[in-house]
Amino acid sequence: MKKLLFILAISAAATISAQTTQKLTANKLNEYGLIYNLPVTAVDVTVEAEHTIKTPGEFRLYAKKYLGIEPIMEPVEEWSVKNVQLSTRGIANQREDYLMQLKNGSNTFIMIADNGCLLSVNNDLAMPPAKPTKPAPVKLQPSILTTPVAAQAVTQDMLQATSVAKKAQLAAAKIYELRQSRNDIISGNADQMPSDGDAMKLVLENLEQQEAVLTAMFTGTVQNGTSVRTYTFVPDSLGTSEVVARVSVTNGPVSINDLSGMPIYLNIKVDSRGELPKNEKGETKKYPKGALAYCVPGQATFTAVMNGNVLASLSTEVAQFGVVFGLDPALFTDKKTPAYAIFDPATGAIREFGTRNSR
Repeated sequence: MKKLLFILAISAAATISAQTTQKLTANKLNEYGLIYNLPVTAVDVTVEAEHTIKTPGEFRLYAKKYLGIEPIMEPVEEWSVKNVQLSTRGIANQREDYLMQLKNGSNTFIMIADNGCLLSVNNDLAMPPAKPTKPAPVKLQPSILTTPVAAQAVTQDMLQATSVAKKAQLAAAKIYELRQSRNDIISGNADQMPSDGDAMKLVLENLEQQEAVLTAMFTGTVQNGTSVRTYTFVPDSLGTSEVVARVSVTNGPVSINDLSGMPIYLNIKVDSRGELPKNEKGETKKYPKGALAYCVPGQATFTAVMNGNVLASLSTEVAQFGVVFGLDPALFTDKKTPAYAIFDPATGAIREFGTRNSR
């Protein structure tokens, strides 16, 4: 099998069109020869990176004094790997076309994908490609100090205070006042109790939000968001370890050529290789003339590793670690019981085989 090794990077936000199929029937126009491709197996490495922004609060120097907590002291903005997913799919090996040669008068047909890969023979129902669930990116959360309740939490005395120390003292006093008000409502000792349960819920939520705003002025704020990027890697027939993705501490997922990003390696372990079928005598079968080509895939384990830590692992069949063999085209042209076959779109392997009358 020819060596095929390349890496592509695609945005997870890109729109992927649904797979379409085409029916090809053997007839005089194509001289009863049907042309198609077999797939090579690609590995999609989907990286979910988390973006974190830590911002010190205005009253950070007084956090331990008034609230007894450790605040954020220095601004920090960084990216880290949150999750990695591995999945496979088939892409057409455009370097090799295959021809299924049939006899004159044959009504045999094949279904091919929009990339030219064989999906089925004498069967309109092709095996659907796997569609793994990928995480959606999350927008960076706004700081609580920019929300409308922030203006409500800051008192007039805090605004008029001429020093940070005085503002911090007033903010701490307001926090304890809010806590006392909440306790009074919960215990039923408030001078003015909410009229019903819904009103109580709204009042308590407002008090909690004001306390959170004032507390953030001491502790600082943490904002989080995520970015998702999928890198596609097509292993060669040998099985190697390759850099398949990079994540920068400052920029998140970047191109694999951007050396500012820490590399994510994909280690490839070939567990078994596909073998040509043998007859009853243990002899390797001969490739039938004008045969319908299919793949006998091998098995491999892919492991995504970063800084020596395993991020994800996947054991799966891989076309490149297998061999190509063929089915006698006469099987599909029998007038009484023509055969049908359905193939795996990721590997080109036979997934279902039988006769049309037996279904």
